[in-house]
Amino acid sequence: MRFNEAKATQAAAVLLRLSDDSKMNYMKLIKLLYLADREALLKWGRPITTDRYVSMDHGPVVSRIFGLIKEEPEPGISSYWRDHINLCTPYQVQLCGDTPVDELSEAEEDLLRHIYSMHGGKSQWQLRDETHDLGEWVDPEGSWLPIEYRDILKAGNKTEAEIAEIESELQALALVEGMR
Repeated sequence: MRFNEAKATQAAAVLLRLSDDSKMNYMKLIKLLYLADREALLKWGRPITTDRYVSMDHGPVVSRIFGLIKEEPEPGISSYWRDHINLCTPYQVQLCGDTPVDELSEAEEDLLRHIYSMHGGKSQWQLRDETHDLGEWVDPEGSWLPIEYRDILKAGNKTEAEIAEIESELQALALVEGMR
C-alpha cells in the first residue's frame, strides 16, 4: 500500500494528544503506532498508517514514520508530518497545534485510544521488550530486516486461507490507490 503521510501523522497525533503535554519519547510513539497497525491488520485486514515495517535491534519499527522523525526534510519540500509534529529534544516528539483527524475513521481512532489505554503507561524500554516477543520480530543483529503483512498475520494465528484473502484485498486496495 502507498504510504499516506497525512493519515500516519494524524494517527500519531491521536496518541500524542493522550500523552502528557502532547509530548512522547519517539521510540515509544513508534512502538504504539506499530502495535495499533498490527492490531488493525489482525482485526480488519488492513493497517492504519500504511507504513512499512522492519525488525531493528529495538524491535519492530514503522520505518517511514521513523524516517520522518529522524531525517531532516529536503529544503523547499513540504512535510505534513513536520507541519504537525516536531522533534523537541533528541528523543522526544511534540504535537504542534491542532492536527485534524479527517483521514482516520472513528474505528481507527477508537483502536488508537485502546492501544494507548493498554500500553501508554509503559516506557519505551518496556514496549521494546514486549515487541521483541512478537512472533514476526526477528533479531536483525545490528541491521534491519523487513516485516511483511504475511509475517504479522501468521504470528497472529491467521490461517493460510485468511492470509491469502487479506493479501488479495490489500493488493486490490493498492491498485485502486494507484489509479488516483
